Amino acid sequence: MNIFNRNKTLKPTKAQKDGKRKELSQFAQHTLATLGSGSMLQAVKLPRGEDVNEWLAVNTTDFFNEISMLYGTISEYCSNASCPVMSAGECRYLWADKKTTKPVECSAPEYVDNLMSWVESQLNDETVFPIKFDSSYPKKFKEICSTIYKRFFRVYAHIYHAHFKQIQTLGADAHLNTCFKHFMYFVLEFKLVDSKELTPLQELIDSMMGQDKQKLMSQGGSAAAAGAGAGASAAAAASSPVAGGEDDACVVKNN
Repeated sequence: MNIFNRNKTLKPTKAQKDGKRKELSQFAQHTLATLGSGSMLQAVKLPRGEDVNEWLAVNTTDFFNEISMLYGTISEYCSNASCPVMSAGECRYLWADKKTTKPVECSAPEYVDNLMSWVESQLNDETVFPIKFDSSYPKKFKEICSTIYKRFFRVYAHIYHAHFKQIQTLGADAHLNTCFKHFMYFVLEFKLVDSKELTPLQELIDSMMGQDKQKLMSQGGSAAAAGAGAGASAAAAASSPVAGGEDDACVVKNN
């Protein structure tokens, strides 16, 4: 029995905006199903002849849907009472967007709702994620993507640190691990998240990826091959406000 109810998501499932993007999404899912988790390196690479921005856009929508489903599965266990602070181990996350004058602390469900609503607004913004395939993307597109993936990672980090026992009880740990592994291979292939952001799950990442992690970190990957410059975008997103004036923070708890 599949314990995941695809109708039980934090946010409504987002459809790909264009027929070609649907094909790319189906290609990605088929590749994963065919190759299995052992060949993630090949599954996340930019398909030959495709535009890197389109590949990022397609996968961002798919990861949004996957994370919405994963968090929706455990959302009843993640409340203001059980998780008064959005955290992952010794790291607590502050939220900021255009509505806040400075990063603020909030509960985990509030943070995740803010995060997913913000990502949804980016996906719905035609100036950021164009409707038509092969359209022009904004110059800061990869910087925006870097911030999205940084925030996606924080949902995974919170689930692993605060709700993994519930995930195991539901029999969903293998599925969670597969989803996170796919996510991390994609993140490292396109250098979307600064390494210091990965600290809360570093041991898990090292265990899951083994030598592949070093391969991805040492080589240019699809991003470099396509001239994407995503590594610079990740660094910029980690050190400066993201598009729209938002900024957020990871604060290490005091012992």
